[in-house]
Amino acid sequence: MTTPHLEPNRPSPEGEETWDSRGRFRPLVFGEALFDHFPDGSRVLGGAPFNVAWHLRGFKTDPLMVSGVGEDPEGKEILDRMASWGMARSGIQVHPTRPTGKVTAHLDGDQPSYDIEPEQAYDAVGIDGLPPEADLRRTALLYHGSLGLREATAARTLIHLKKQLGTPVFVDVNLRDPWWSPQGTHNQIRGADWVKVNLEEASRLAGLPTDTEAALLETAGFLKQELDIKNLVVTMGEDGAWAFTEDGVTRQRAVVVADIVDTVGAGDGFSSVLALGIHGRWPVSLTLRRASEFAGELCRIRGAIPDDSDLYLRYLRRWDHAE
Repeated sequence: MTTPHLEPNRPSPEGEETWDSRGRFRPLVFGEALFDHFPDGSRVLGGAPFNVAWHLRGFKTDPLMVSGVGEDPEGKEILDRMASWGMARSGIQVHPTRPTGKVTAHLDGDQPSYDIEPEQAYDAVGIDGLPPEADLRRTALLYHGSLGLREATAARTLIHLKKQLGTPVFVDVNLRDPWWSPQGTHNQIRGADWVKVNLEEASRLAGLPTDTEAALLETAGFLKQELDIKNLVVTMGEDGAWAFTEDGVTRQRAVVVADIVDTVGAGDGFSSVLALGIHGRWPVSLTLRRASEFAGELCRIRGAIPDDSDLYLRYLRRWDHAE
């Protein structure tokens, strides 16, 4: 098997191979970039689309993140972190009055809950502030979530991009109360080439159960037909994943993970590898296995976006040399 258009470049000074994706794979990632704030005063950079873009850059692709940040210290920090990771910043709009995205976490015993602030910079991403045509023309896949479309301005901008680009669309559903509605989310995913949901999200969107295998199969079929979804992936955490594609149904059994540290961002890691597989035309079974393995790897480290480039390089080498 081959990697998704990732080709060897000249050796680095340390003798390590590098990969250069210029002119090859540029996914456009649309959605929220924000900080999660915790009760102890700490904060963590995140937002599901931002996490996916970070991983894709780690895998040596050239993601174009389209989002918004405030004209504030946290917005500058996001731009600086992107620069240090080698991410393009031309898609980040700096809003003069809205703040950089913020989510406040609360703990009730061991159970966290989250307050997602309204009217953030990422909600106001406008058409006029989009990157120039030269930055957009190489886009090969458009990835977006659902939270970043809760305001009309960002939603209109995404519709504009879909019409302008005409590329395959991958929607990563992320239902966060009260910032979603069944009809609104149905409209966002209708006709998508790929949609990823978890078990609970599939049930809530369809209004049908997913508590047994038979129920899941029926619910997935209903969603695909009713919303004209070409390919649907349903993740089940430690129980694996299902793919309902144009070629049939594929089940990925659970990947055993030892020494779990936390599961934060594992789903975003799964999505990033799924995007690689979509673009690279990997077999569905192979894509699910690789996505599950990488998601499991993220469960063994603290946080959602590692800054260890060697972690990604190990996976690229493994995939490049797989038979």
